Amino acid sequence: MNNINIPPVVKNLLIINGIFFFASWIFTQQGKHLEEYLAVFYFDSPFFRIWQPITYMFMHAGFAHIFFNMFALFMFGGVLEQRWGAKKFINFYLITGLGALALQWAVQAFEVYQITGAVVNDLSTLRVNNLEHLNTLRSIYNGPMVGASGAIFGLLVAFGMLYPNVELMIMFIPVPIKAKYIIPVYIVIELFLGVARFSGDSVAHFAHLGGALIGFILVKLWKDKNRFYDYYE
Repeated sequence: MNNINIPPVVKNLLIINGIFFFASWIFTQQGKHLEEYLAVFYFDSPFFRIWQPITYMFMHAGFAHIFFNMFALFMFGGVLEQRWGAKKFINFYLITGLGALALQWAVQAFEVYQITGAVVNDLSTLRVNNLEHLNTLRSIYNGPMVGASGAIFGLLVAFGMLYPNVELMIMFIPVPIKAKYIIPVYIVIELFLGVARFSGDSVAHFAHLGGALIGFILVKLWKDKNRFYDYYE
């Protein structure tokens, strides 16, 4: 990998994600599931563990999931790491990943509160008669979240803000489109899908939006005021 000049943090993130994915596959072949320990659960879930807000960023649900996330990390992360440096880049990556989880938890807590009147509940005594509400609670308390997508959305937003006029080739679109146009559209689509909540959609859209929001805030906070004239390229 050194021969294709991948910056060190991006390279190590690619390797770590690959190790987690391969280890998860090995354990699955043996009838065990690392997701039970390394995916992240709702903070009031009996399955939640303190390390999960970090480890969930390195777990993925399948080959397509990890492939597209790592491809985006390679394409956009390398540019941002070279601009910011290793320390600033890894801070950005981890903070946006945590921000993604924070928004997802906030949405889940709101849903739980609407049903039970509290965001933290004693599940042994909780009684819910409405089947739809019961299924919602089960999906929140028992459903793990995995993936680097929140951090990746942060990288996309940062790239779009810092390099708005760079033209990108998008799958199924035969012409290049500038980053300042395509990335906001992508965010709006995620917002629509998160609000619409189509049946069978298991994607954590609000986690994606959380990563995008924190990425936007960080780029605004980190801008070099002394070089504002060439901050946006």
